[in-house]
Amino acid sequence: FLSLTYIFSSRVFVSTWNVGGVTPTADLNMEDLLDTCNNPCDIYVLGFQEVVPLRAANVLGSQKSNICMTWNSLIRETLNSKVINGKKTETKVPQEFRCLVSKQMVGIFISVWVCSDLRPYVRNPSVSCVGCGIMGCLGNKGSVSVRFRLHETAFCFVCCHLASGGKKGDEKNRNSNAAEILSRTTFPRGPSFDLPRKILDHDRVVMLGDLNYRISLPESATRLLVDKGEWNVLLQNDQLRKELMDGQAFEGWHEGTIKFAPTYKFYPNSDEYYGAVAGKKGEKKRAPAWCDRVIWSGEGMKQHSYTRGESRLSDHRPVKAIFTTEVRVSRTQRGFQSFFLSERFDRITGRFEMPLQEGVY
Repeated sequence: FLSLTYIFSSRVFVSTWNVGGVTPTADLNMEDLLDTCNNPCDIYVLGFQEVVPLRAANVLGSQKSNICMTWNSLIRETLNSKVINGKKTETKVPQEFRCLVSKQMVGIFISVWVCSDLRPYVRNPSVSCVGCGIMGCLGNKGSVSVRFRLHETAFCFVCCHLASGGKKGDEKNRNSNAAEILSRTTFPRGPSFDLPRKILDHDRVVMLGDLNYRISLPESATRLLVDKGEWNVLLQNDQLRKELMDGQAFEGWHEGTIKFAPTYKFYPNSDEYYGAVAGKKGEKKRAPAWCDRVIWSGEGMKQHSYTRGESRLSDHRPVKAIFTTEVRVSRTQRGFQSFFLSERFDRITGRFEMPLQEGVY
């Protein structure tokens, strides 16, 4: 049978949130973050940092999986509920979204969810963890990466928590962490030995997390510009933006336009930035910054939104992005019908190439 390659587009939601060691309550409104009513997506990737407090017992001890179970329960309930008479209600039908991968390393946690009609076409999911915190190896800082192949396109999502610090030169530690994550993260080749092993060998790569990059301005100047909403001036001095433009750590990576206020650091349960009012004697001052970011590498991705949420759960605000991404589908003519007669067919972009080698199924 003749082999063709079709390309369709899929919507991907990505979010990152440093929750500051706060355990979520059962009534936490995840819809505020996921926005499933207004912007439904096919794949949801949620990354968290500090799901547990970064105390020695948590860094050196066993993982507290019950925290992640709580987060996953909230995510599942939100993704698999419907709006009836203006209220979201959990459905009684089979779940529309299922968790593909969920993995915790100390405080870093990633949870990936895929809609039911795409799930049969997702293959070879795997996870790789890299610790680059205390002693250069513990997991209080580092990454948890998830990769999988959707049809013939390889995806990789890298959830990070990089080195902190607002002093001059601390950005070099973050650059070093990022370089270690990219070099040390490895995945298995797969049963056919044809899967990419390194992060940047995948077709579509998204890095999300508390990347911890700060604004290279005096604290007083930063606060004044934040009060005035002068985002462009602040971004000209943003450390990550400088790295994206002419640095070495993120050469070839992209980030959408930031049109939201800095995401760090807030007083608990407040919209007031930390240090905006007289603090306690000896209390560390931390200027506002866009610590929480989503960046990507690879062709075939288009970002449609890049915003922050407004939950007051922690001293960080969550950040979320929505992409459309091209996905290659290689099928024989006999194999077209089962996939392309589904609702997914409406998303075909109309592009196809021939000939191309047969996909592995």
